[in-house]
Amino acid sequence: MGFRGWWTGLWPTRRSRVLDIALAVTAAAFDPAWLWFAPQDFWLPRWEVSAASAVLGLALVVRRRHPVALALGGTLFATVTGGGGVSALIMMYSLGAYTTCRRAIIAITVLSYLLFLAFPSPTATADSFLVQAISGFAFTAPPVLLGLYMGTRKQLFASLQERAERLEREQHLLAERARGEERTRIAREMHDVVANRVSVMVVHAGALKAVARRDPDQAAETAAVIGDMGRQALEELRQVIGVLRQGEEALAQTSPTLDDVRDLVHQSTAAGLTVELAVRGEERPMPAAVGRTLYRLVQEALTNVHKHAGDADTAIVVGLAPEAVEAEISNAAPREAPRHGLPSGGNGLLGLRERVTALGGTLEAGPRDGGFAVRARIPLPSDLRK
Repeated sequence: MGFRGWWTGLWPTRRSRVLDIALAVTAAAFDPAWLWFAPQDFWLPRWEVSAASAVLGLALVVRRRHPVALALGGTLFATVTGGGGVSALIMMYSLGAYTTCRRAIIAITVLSYLLFLAFPSPTATADSFLVQAISGFAFTAPPVLLGLYMGTRKQLFASLQERAERLEREQHLLAERARGEERTRIAREMHDVVANRVSVMVVHAGALKAVARRDPDQAAETAAVIGDMGRQALEELRQVIGVLRQGEEALAQTSPTLDDVRDLVHQSTAAGLTVELAVRGEERPMPAAVGRTLYRLVQEALTNVHKHAGDADTAIVVGLAPEAVEAEISNAAPREAPRHGLPSGGNGLLGLRERVTALGGTLEAGPRDGGFAVRARIPLPSDLRK
Protein backbone atom coordinates (compact mmCIF):
# COMPACT_ATOMS: atom_id res chain seq x y z
CA MET A 1 0.00 0.00 0.00
CA GLY A 2 1.47 3.34 -1.06
CA PHE A 3 1.21 6.75 0.54
CA ARG A 4 -2.07 7.46 -1.26
CA GLY A 5 -3.62 4.27 0.09
CA TRP A 6 -2.39 4.98 3.61
CA TRP A 7 -3.62 8.56 3.40
CA THR A 8 -7.13 7.70 2.20
CA GLY A 9 -7.30 4.80 4.68
CA LEU A 10 -7.17 7.19 7.62
CA TRP A 11 -10.86 8.10 7.22
CA PRO A 12 -13.96 6.02 6.63
CA THR A 13 -15.72 8.70 4.53
CA ARG A 14 -14.91 11.78 2.52
CA ARG A 15 -16.82 13.90 5.02
CA SER A 16 -14.68 12.70 7.95
CA ARG A 17 -11.52 13.43 5.91
CA VAL A 18 -12.59 17.01 5.23
CA LEU A 19 -13.55 17.49 8.89
CA ASP A 20 -10.27 16.16 10.30
CA ILE A 21 -8.06 18.10 7.87
CA ALA A 22 -9.98 21.30 8.61
CA LEU A 23 -9.72 20.60 12.35
CA ALA A 24 -5.97 19.93 12.14
CA VAL A 25 -5.30 23.07 10.11
CA THR A 26 -7.41 25.18 12.46
CA ALA A 27 -5.68 23.83 15.58
CA ALA A 28 -2.24 24.21 13.94
CA ALA A 29 -3.04 27.87 13.24
CA PHE A 30 -4.92 28.79 16.42
CA ASP A 31 -2.62 27.28 19.07
CA PRO A 32 0.63 28.90 17.82
CA ALA A 33 -1.08 32.27 17.32
CA TRP A 34 -2.65 32.20 20.78
CA LEU A 35 0.57 31.10 22.50
CA TRP A 36 2.66 33.61 20.56
CA PHE A 37 0.64 36.50 21.92
CA ALA A 38 0.00 34.97 25.36
CA PRO A 39 1.31 37.06 28.32
CA GLN A 40 2.77 34.13 30.28
CA ASP A 41 6.25 32.72 29.80
CA PHE A 42 7.24 29.10 29.05
CA TRP A 43 10.18 26.84 29.73
CA LEU A 44 11.20 27.03 26.08
CA PRO A 45 11.49 30.02 23.78
CA ARG A 46 8.18 31.31 22.50
CA TRP A 47 8.83 30.38 18.86
CA GLU A 48 9.68 26.79 19.84
CA VAL A 49 6.44 26.46 21.82
CA SER A 50 4.47 27.86 18.86
CA ALA A 51 6.19 25.46 16.46
CA ALA A 52 5.47 22.53 18.79
CA SER A 53 1.83 23.59 18.95
CA ALA A 54 1.64 23.65 15.14
CA VAL A 55 3.07 20.11 14.98
CA LEU A 56 0.53 18.89 17.53
CA GLY A 57 -2.28 20.49 15.56
CA LEU A 58 -1.22 18.85 12.28
CA ALA A 59 -0.98 15.47 14.01
CA LEU A 60 -4.76 15.52 14.48
CA VAL A 61 -5.21 14.11 10.96
CA VAL A 62 -4.55 10.61 12.38
CA ARG A 63 -6.85 10.98 15.39
CA ARG A 64 -9.41 8.43 14.10
CA ARG A 65 -6.97 5.71 13.07
CA HIS A 66 -4.40 6.06 15.91
CA PRO A 67 -6.20 7.68 18.87
CA VAL A 68 -4.17 5.89 21.59
CA ALA A 69 -0.74 6.66 20.14
CA LEU A 70 -1.75 10.23 19.37
CA ALA A 71 -3.15 10.87 22.87
CA LEU A 72 -0.15 9.30 24.60
CA GLY A 73 2.47 10.99 22.43
CA GLY A 74 0.60 14.27 22.31
CA THR A 75 0.26 14.36 26.11
CA LEU A 76 3.96 13.80 26.65
CA PHE A 77 4.92 16.26 23.90
CA ALA A 78 2.54 18.95 25.19
CA THR A 79 3.80 18.46 28.76
CA VAL A 80 7.46 18.86 27.72
CA THR A 81 6.92 21.85 25.44
CA GLY A 82 4.01 23.48 27.27
CA GLY A 83 2.05 24.08 24.05
CA GLY A 84 -0.89 22.68 22.13
CA GLY A 85 -3.70 23.31 24.59
CA VAL A 86 -6.57 23.04 22.08
CA SER A 87 -4.90 20.13 20.27
CA ALA A 88 -4.53 18.26 23.56
CA LEU A 89 -8.23 18.67 24.32
CA ILE A 90 -9.15 17.32 20.88
CA MET A 91 -6.73 14.40 21.35
CA MET A 92 -8.36 13.48 24.66
CA TYR A 93 -11.81 13.65 23.04
CA SER A 94 -10.62 11.42 20.19
CA LEU A 95 -9.19 8.97 22.73
CA GLY A 96 -12.64 8.46 24.24
CA ALA A 97 -14.50 8.50 20.94
CA TYR A 98 -12.41 6.13 18.78
CA THR A 99 -10.70 3.76 21.24
CA THR A 100 -12.37 0.43 21.89
CA CYS A 101 -10.12 -0.56 24.82
CA ARG A 102 -11.49 1.01 27.99
CA ARG A 103 -8.35 0.19 29.96
CA ALA A 104 -6.23 2.22 27.54
CA ILE A 105 -8.60 5.17 27.88
CA ILE A 106 -8.46 5.08 31.68
CA ALA A 107 -4.67 4.63 31.79
CA ILE A 108 -3.91 7.52 29.42
CA THR A 109 -6.44 9.78 31.11
CA VAL A 110 -4.93 9.10 34.54
CA LEU A 111 -1.43 9.61 33.11
CA SER A 112 -2.42 12.95 31.60
CA TYR A 113 -3.94 14.04 34.89
CA LEU A 114 -0.79 13.10 36.84
CA LEU A 115 1.45 14.87 34.31
CA PHE A 116 -0.71 17.96 34.63
CA LEU A 117 -0.22 17.91 38.40
CA ALA A 118 3.49 17.11 38.23
CA PHE A 119 4.34 19.67 35.55
CA PRO A 120 2.00 22.63 35.86
CA SER A 121 2.43 25.62 33.56
CA PRO A 122 4.84 28.36 34.70
CA THR A 123 1.94 30.67 35.58
CA ALA A 124 0.18 27.97 37.66
CA THR A 125 3.00 27.28 40.09
CA ALA A 126 1.61 29.86 42.51
CA ASP A 127 -1.80 28.18 42.64
CA SER A 128 -2.71 25.84 45.50
CA PHE A 129 -2.70 22.08 44.97
CA LEU A 130 -6.51 22.00 45.18
CA VAL A 131 -6.83 24.53 42.38
CA GLN A 132 -4.32 22.60 40.27
CA ALA A 133 -6.17 19.32 40.94
CA ILE A 134 -9.50 20.84 39.90
CA SER A 135 -7.96 22.44 36.82
CA GLY A 136 -6.30 19.17 35.79
CA PHE A 137 -9.56 17.26 36.19
CA ALA A 138 -11.43 19.84 34.12
CA PHE A 139 -8.74 19.66 31.44
CA THR A 140 -8.71 15.84 31.10
CA ALA A 141 -12.01 14.31 32.23
CA PRO A 142 -14.67 16.31 30.30
CA PRO A 143 -13.23 15.78 26.80
CA VAL A 144 -12.71 12.06 27.46
CA LEU A 145 -16.24 11.63 28.83
CA LEU A 146 -17.69 13.55 25.89
CA GLY A 147 -15.71 11.34 23.53
CA LEU A 148 -16.97 8.19 25.27
CA TYR A 149 -20.54 9.42 24.97
CA MET A 150 -20.22 10.27 21.28
CA GLY A 151 -18.39 7.03 20.51
CA THR A 152 -21.05 4.95 22.28
CA ARG A 153 -23.79 6.87 20.51
CA LYS A 154 -22.13 6.30 17.16
CA GLN A 155 -21.73 2.58 17.86
CA LEU A 156 -25.38 2.38 18.88
CA PHE A 157 -26.50 4.02 15.64
CA ALA A 158 -24.21 1.72 13.64
CA SER A 159 -25.56 -1.38 15.40
CA LEU A 160 -29.15 -0.23 14.84
CA GLN A 161 -28.43 0.38 11.17
CA GLU A 162 -26.76 -3.01 10.85
CA ARG A 163 -29.70 -4.65 12.59
CA ALA A 164 -32.14 -2.90 10.27
CA GLU A 165 -30.15 -4.04 7.22
CA ARG A 166 -29.97 -7.58 8.59
CA LEU A 167 -33.71 -7.61 9.23
CA GLU A 168 -34.30 -6.33 5.72
CA ARG A 169 -32.14 -9.11 4.29
CA GLU A 170 -33.90 -11.71 6.44
CA GLN A 171 -37.27 -10.34 5.38
CA HIS A 172 -36.19 -10.57 1.75
CA LEU A 173 -35.07 -14.18 2.27
CA LEU A 174 -38.32 -15.03 4.05
CA ALA A 175 -40.28 -13.48 1.21
CA GLU A 176 -38.30 -15.50 -1.33
CA ARG A 177 -38.86 -18.65 0.71
CA ALA A 178 -42.57 -17.89 1.01
CA ARG A 179 -42.82 -17.36 -2.74
CA GLY A 180 -40.98 -20.63 -3.31
CA GLU A 181 -43.30 -22.49 -0.95
CA GLU A 182 -46.30 -20.88 -2.58
CA ARG A 183 -45.09 -21.93 -6.03
CA THR A 184 -44.59 -25.47 -4.72
CA ARG A 185 -48.05 -25.53 -3.18
CA ILE A 186 -49.65 -24.22 -6.36
CA ALA A 187 -47.76 -26.78 -8.44
CA ARG A 188 -48.94 -29.53 -6.06
CA GLU A 189 -52.55 -28.39 -6.26
CA MET A 190 -52.40 -28.14 -10.04
CA HIS A 191 -50.91 -31.61 -10.20
CA ASP A 192 -53.67 -32.99 -8.01
CA VAL A 193 -56.39 -31.28 -10.02
CA VAL A 194 -55.11 -31.64 -13.55
CA ALA A 195 -52.78 -34.64 -13.62
CA ASN A 196 -54.86 -36.99 -11.48
CA ARG A 197 -58.24 -36.14 -12.95
CA VAL A 198 -57.07 -36.02 -16.53
CA SER A 199 -55.12 -39.26 -16.16
CA VAL A 200 -58.22 -41.15 -15.04
CA MET A 201 -60.26 -39.43 -17.76
CA VAL A 202 -57.75 -40.69 -20.34
CA VAL A 203 -58.17 -44.21 -18.97
CA HIS A 204 -61.93 -43.87 -19.20
CA ALA A 205 -61.65 -42.51 -22.72
CA GLY A 206 -59.64 -45.57 -23.70
CA ALA A 207 -62.27 -47.82 -22.19
CA LEU A 208 -64.98 -45.83 -23.98
CA LYS A 209 -63.26 -46.38 -27.29
CA ALA A 210 -63.03 -50.12 -26.64
CA VAL A 211 -66.73 -50.63 -25.77
CA ALA A 212 -68.32 -47.94 -27.93
CA ARG A 213 -69.57 -50.40 -30.59
CA ARG A 214 -69.74 -53.56 -28.51
CA ASP A 215 -71.72 -52.24 -25.53
CA PRO A 216 -73.46 -48.89 -26.09
CA ASP A 217 -74.93 -48.86 -22.60
CA GLN A 218 -71.52 -49.30 -21.01
CA ALA A 219 -70.15 -46.63 -23.35
CA ALA A 220 -72.85 -44.21 -22.25
CA GLU A 221 -72.09 -44.90 -18.60
CA THR A 222 -68.38 -44.36 -19.18
CA ALA A 223 -69.07 -41.11 -21.02
CA ALA A 224 -71.18 -39.94 -18.08
CA VAL A 225 -68.32 -40.74 -15.71
CA ILE A 226 -65.91 -38.75 -17.91
CA GLY A 227 -68.30 -35.82 -17.86
CA ASP A 228 -68.64 -35.95 -14.07
CA MET A 229 -64.88 -36.11 -13.63
CA GLY A 230 -64.41 -33.21 -16.04
CA ARG A 231 -66.85 -31.08 -14.06
CA GLN A 232 -65.12 -32.02 -10.81
CA ALA A 233 -61.76 -31.10 -12.31
CA LEU A 234 -63.10 -27.72 -13.45
CA GLU A 235 -64.57 -27.06 -10.00
CA GLU A 236 -61.30 -27.88 -8.24
CA LEU A 237 -59.37 -25.83 -10.79
CA ARG A 238 -61.70 -22.91 -10.11
CA GLN A 239 -60.92 -23.20 -6.40
CA VAL A 240 -57.19 -23.19 -7.06
CA ILE A 241 -57.48 -20.09 -9.24
CA GLY A 242 -59.64 -18.50 -6.55
CA VAL A 243 -56.87 -19.06 -4.01
CA LEU A 244 -54.41 -17.33 -6.34
CA ARG A 245 -56.72 -14.33 -6.64
CA GLN A 246 -58.31 -14.08 -3.19
CA GLY A 247 -56.14 -16.14 -0.84
CA GLU A 248 -57.05 -19.06 1.40
CA GLU A 249 -60.56 -17.64 1.95
CA ALA A 250 -61.49 -18.90 -1.52
CA LEU A 251 -61.06 -22.55 -0.47
CA ALA A 252 -64.21 -24.54 0.02
CA GLN A 253 -65.29 -24.61 3.64
CA THR A 254 -66.16 -28.32 3.45
CA SER A 255 -63.47 -30.95 3.18
CA PRO A 256 -63.50 -34.34 1.43
CA THR A 257 -65.00 -37.18 3.44
CA LEU A 258 -64.95 -40.96 3.20
CA ASP A 259 -67.90 -40.73 0.81
CA ASP A 260 -65.67 -38.76 -1.57
CA VAL A 261 -63.04 -41.48 -1.22
CA ARG A 262 -65.71 -44.04 -2.15
CA ASP A 263 -66.51 -41.94 -5.23
CA LEU A 264 -62.85 -42.17 -6.26
CA VAL A 265 -63.03 -45.94 -5.89
CA HIS A 266 -66.22 -46.02 -7.98
CA GLN A 267 -64.58 -43.96 -10.73
CA SER A 268 -61.60 -46.29 -10.90
CA THR A 269 -63.89 -49.33 -10.83
CA ALA A 270 -65.88 -47.89 -13.71
CA ALA A 271 -62.61 -47.60 -15.65
CA GLY A 272 -62.06 -51.34 -15.32
CA LEU A 273 -59.85 -51.42 -12.23
CA THR A 274 -60.63 -53.90 -9.44
CA VAL A 275 -60.52 -51.90 -6.19
CA GLU A 276 -61.56 -53.04 -2.72
CA LEU A 277 -62.07 -50.45 0.02
CA ALA A 278 -62.10 -51.38 3.70
CA VAL A 279 -62.75 -48.86 6.48
CA ARG A 280 -61.76 -49.91 9.99
CA GLY A 281 -62.89 -47.93 12.97
CA GLU A 282 -65.71 -45.55 13.73
CA GLU A 283 -66.42 -43.05 10.99
CA ARG A 284 -66.51 -39.49 12.28
CA PRO A 285 -65.82 -36.01 10.90
CA MET A 286 -62.16 -35.27 10.26
CA PRO A 287 -60.33 -31.93 10.24
CA ALA A 288 -60.34 -30.28 6.82
CA ALA A 289 -56.59 -30.66 6.33
CA VAL A 290 -56.64 -34.34 7.31
CA GLY A 291 -59.62 -35.13 5.10
CA ARG A 292 -58.11 -33.32 2.15
CA THR A 293 -54.78 -35.10 2.59
CA LEU A 294 -56.47 -38.52 2.84
CA TYR A 295 -58.46 -37.80 -0.30
CA ARG A 296 -55.35 -36.72 -2.24
CA LEU A 297 -53.49 -39.76 -0.97
CA VAL A 298 -56.06 -42.20 -2.34
CA GLN A 299 -56.45 -40.17 -5.52
CA GLU A 300 -52.73 -40.12 -6.26
CA ALA A 301 -52.29 -43.81 -5.44
CA LEU A 302 -55.15 -44.85 -7.73
CA THR A 303 -53.83 -42.61 -10.48
CA ASN A 304 -50.43 -44.26 -10.22
CA VAL A 305 -52.08 -47.66 -10.47
CA HIS A 306 -53.80 -46.55 -13.69
CA LYS A 307 -50.51 -45.19 -15.04
CA HIS A 308 -48.10 -47.95 -14.11
CA ALA A 309 -50.05 -51.09 -13.19
CA GLY A 310 -52.95 -51.09 -15.63
CA ASP A 311 -55.65 -53.47 -14.39
CA ALA A 312 -53.79 -54.72 -11.30
CA ASP A 313 -56.00 -55.59 -8.34
CA THR A 314 -55.89 -52.82 -5.74
CA ALA A 315 -56.77 -52.78 -2.05
CA ILE A 316 -57.41 -49.68 0.08
CA VAL A 317 -57.51 -49.93 3.86
CA VAL A 318 -58.43 -46.84 5.91
CA GLY A 319 -57.95 -47.08 9.67
CA LEU A 320 -59.74 -44.56 11.89
CA ALA A 321 -57.89 -44.72 15.20
CA PRO A 322 -58.62 -42.29 18.07
CA GLU A 323 -55.27 -40.57 17.70
CA ALA A 324 -54.61 -40.80 13.95
CA VAL A 325 -55.91 -41.71 10.51
CA GLU A 326 -54.01 -44.42 8.70
CA ALA A 327 -54.31 -45.39 5.05
CA GLU A 328 -52.68 -48.08 2.96
CA ILE A 329 -53.13 -48.43 -0.80
CA SER A 330 -51.47 -51.46 -2.36
CA ASN A 331 -51.74 -53.10 -5.76
CA ALA A 332 -50.71 -56.53 -6.99
CA ALA A 333 -48.34 -57.15 -9.83
CA PRO A 334 -49.82 -55.92 -13.15
CA ARG A 335 -51.11 -58.58 -15.52
CA GLU A 336 -49.94 -56.61 -18.54
CA ALA A 337 -48.29 -53.29 -19.30
CA PRO A 338 -50.62 -50.27 -19.54
CA ARG A 339 -51.59 -49.34 -23.09
CA HIS A 340 -52.59 -45.73 -22.63
CA GLY A 341 -49.00 -44.42 -22.34
CA LEU A 342 -49.74 -41.77 -19.69
CA PRO A 343 -46.73 -39.57 -18.86
CA SER A 344 -45.33 -39.45 -15.33
CA GLY A 345 -43.52 -36.47 -13.85
CA GLY A 346 -42.50 -38.17 -10.61
CA ASN A 347 -43.91 -35.33 -8.47
CA GLY A 348 -47.03 -37.02 -7.12
CA LEU A 349 -45.49 -38.97 -4.26
CA LEU A 350 -43.21 -36.04 -3.44
CA GLY A 351 -46.23 -33.76 -3.09
CA LEU A 352 -48.00 -36.34 -0.93
CA ARG A 353 -45.00 -36.62 1.36
CA GLU A 354 -44.98 -32.83 1.76
CA ARG A 355 -48.67 -32.81 2.61
CA VAL A 356 -48.40 -35.61 5.16
CA THR A 357 -45.21 -34.26 6.74
CA ALA A 358 -46.77 -30.79 7.08
CA LEU A 359 -49.44 -32.38 9.32
CA GLY A 360 -46.84 -34.19 11.43
CA GLY A 361 -47.43 -37.57 9.80
CA THR A 362 -45.32 -40.12 7.99
CA LEU A 363 -45.52 -41.65 4.53
CA GLU A 364 -43.90 -44.79 3.17
CA ALA A 365 -43.99 -45.88 -0.46
CA GLY A 366 -42.23 -48.63 -2.35
CA PRO A 367 -42.47 -51.96 -4.20
CA ARG A 368 -44.19 -54.89 -2.48
CA ASP A 369 -44.64 -58.46 -3.80
CA GLY A 370 -44.28 -57.40 -7.42
CA GLY A 371 -46.66 -54.48 -6.97
CA PHE A 372 -46.54 -51.20 -5.12
CA ALA A 373 -47.78 -49.96 -1.76
CA VAL A 374 -48.31 -46.54 -0.19
CA ARG A 375 -48.83 -46.25 3.55
CA ALA A 376 -49.45 -43.05 5.50
CA ARG A 377 -50.23 -42.13 9.08
CA ILE A 378 -51.74 -38.69 9.80
CA PRO A 379 -52.09 -37.70 13.47
CA LEU A 380 -55.26 -35.99 14.64
CA PRO A 381 -55.24 -32.78 16.72
CA SER A 382 -55.22 -33.44 20.45
CA ASP A 383 -58.65 -31.87 20.97
CA LEU A 384 -60.23 -34.41 18.59
CA ARG A 385 -58.71 -37.50 20.15
CA LYS A 386 -60.96 -39.69 22.26
